Amino acid sequence: MNNILSIYRKELRSYLYSPIPYILIIVFMIITGWFFTTNLFLNEVVSLRGVLDVIPFILLFYIPAISMRTFSEEKKSGTIELLMTKPITEYDVVIGKFLSTITLAAFTFLPTVVYVISLTFLGKLDFGPVISSYLGLLLLAGLYISVGIFSSSLTENQVIAFIISFLIVFALFMINKVLVFVPSGMVSTMEYISSDSHFSNIVRGVIDSRDIVYYLSGIIIMIILTKTSLESRKW
Repeated sequence: MNNILSIYRKELRSYLYSPIPYILIIVFMIITGWFFTTNLFLNEVVSLRGVLDVIPFILLFYIPAISMRTFSEEKKSGTIELLMTKPITEYDVVIGKFLSTITLAAFTFLPTVVYVISLTFLGKLDFGPVISSYLGLLLLAGLYISVGIFSSSLTENQVIAFIISFLIVFALFMINKVLVFVPSGMVSTMEYISSDSHFSNIVRGVIDSRDIVYYLSGIIIMIILTKTSLESRKW
């Protein structure tokens, strides 16, 4: 646990000392702010629905951007070998980097609480779906981050890591958009694989164990694959 915390603090400091996450957070708030104000003032709807509809799409770009450097940068600079000579396991490194990146994602979502506070002054707000929506965002971000970290472990080129991560999360996001072209016998399976269909269930305020299991199992699988990718350097 101490090793994981050490990696976590090191990675989080590297994020906080870099201007890139702050720029990405500002861009994130500008885009979500536009959809929030448009939904509120033009459509006169006291709801976070407009914001929640656009955030999963933003995460397709945002998460690969913040996770692409996790291992690629270490590989390019050669510090990955130095890191692995210390008395820590691959799991310690992967989990530490995962936790630091999801913490950054949580920091990104935090300013959107302003939208919730604003809505409480404008009308009656059902907090059940709001709370479940933030849970859904963290789970969705966690899945995408685990994919991004795995992609970063495959190459020392951050651009390639971004592209691989984007393609995987984009495929997971789009699956339920093309179910009409899928054979009827495979619809339920493909729908379950879709990250967006599970997120849509959660934002409605329905926290189903199947949705939680989907995200947690996806995260665990990607963490195991990342650990295996790191071990492959010894083969």
